Amino acid sequence: MQAFFYTSAGLGFIWLMTCLGAATVFLFRKAAPGKMQQVCLGFAAGVMMAASVWSLLLPAIEAAKDMGLPGWLPAAGGFILGVFFLFGLDQIIPHLHPLTNVREGLPSKSKRTTLLISAITLHNIPEGMAVGLAFALAAQNGGEPAIYGPAIALALGIGIQNFPEGAAVSLPLRQEGASTGKAFFMGSMSGVVEPVFGFLAVLLAIWVAPLMPWLLSFAAGAMIYVVVEELIPEANAGKHSHAGTMGVMAGFLVMMVLDVALG
Repeated sequence: MQAFFYTSAGLGFIWLMTCLGAATVFLFRKAAPGKMQQVCLGFAAGVMMAASVWSLLLPAIEAAKDMGLPGWLPAAGGFILGVFFLFGLDQIIPHLHPLTNVREGLPSKSKRTTLLISAITLHNIPEGMAVGLAFALAAQNGGEPAIYGPAIALALGIGIQNFPEGAAVSLPLRQEGASTGKAFFMGSMSGVVEPVFGFLAVLLAIWVAPLMPWLLSFAAGAMIYVVVEELIPEANAGKHSHAGTMGVMAGFLVMMVLDVALG
């Protein structure tokens, strides 16, 4: 029950932050300026990169060694599987890169806002898995409150960068004519995949405990794919600017400090 409580709280927190970001539609009607969006995208990329190393790959290597396996094997194997999983979704799900207005996935006549929601939802999948698996790993290692530090750090980092993501969905919807309530609802729902996939990953880890190192590195590979494929190119789109780069540095630093301080 304690493990379930901590996991539910962690996954609920990251979704709550998306909802709070979406709620900015009640205060503002215009989307953030392009440079601010670049900073936010870069920040998300930095958080996800740091989380992939400190919260996922390093624990995966340690867990593999505890099972008597070469540390690199599940880390590399799961990482590759995660990359190809997101690559496959990227090719199938119609979505839109917001700053460059590049459409990807299968051909679709969906509206621009629908494709934007799909893009946010797509990279929320590995984030939810990562947080869920971090709490599942803590539960497997004894479940004492102090052991949950790294998982809490990961939830804090992902939650912080989820705030602008919620706003990035609700504000454009409002600009394009949707009601304030609908814009808020759609912005909030863009993050619902996080707790869903988080709990699915936890259930899989519980049922097949030896898969934990593979699942952790799987989530890392999926997140790094999102960073390289979407976030960093978008953060540096358009006229040359250091805004996106500084966002990446800030996000990496914040996530690293959280993980080391709470871990």
